[in-house]
Amino acid sequence: MSEKQTTALIVDDEPLARKGLCELLAAHPEIDVIGEAARLSEARALVDQTSPDLIFLDIQLYGESGFDLLENLPEKSAVIFVTAFDRYAVRAFEVNALDYLLKPITPERLELALTRQAPRVDHALLQKDDRVFLKLGRKSWFEPLENISASCADNDH
Repeated sequence: MSEKQTTALIVDDEPLARKGLCELLAAHPEIDVIGEAARLSEARALVDQTSPDLIFLDIQLYGESGFDLLENLPEKSAVIFVTAFDRYAVRAFEVNALDYLLKPITPERLELALTRQAPRVDHALLQKDDRVFLKLGRKSWFEPLENISASCADNDH
């Protein structure tokens, strides 16, 4: 049985940056890049069509802000900001970004960002020191399993 693929969308107005990220992601067969966009309008259309698991999002896009894409994202879509500017990092984490990568991206730093994704467990038992990914509205975080005494869900998202 193969591991579940994580679908990803790359949003960056620089063609070379998109190409470079695609090349880095090629070393991660669990990531399936299902689309690329240079503008927010293209990104919105692709998000609506594909509902990606992961969005690699630049912040400055042809005079637009990547933060504007965050409105109305599917709950399952996690965002990793990819930018040349460190000044937006605090705001990125305030909107619950999964990670914040500074260009140029190194393979090691990308690997670390990808390990922050919600863990996928197939046929494995959880241990009390494992952490689980929790999401409540637009807030998400990792919580040690030993801190959880009960859980319930109101839908299948």
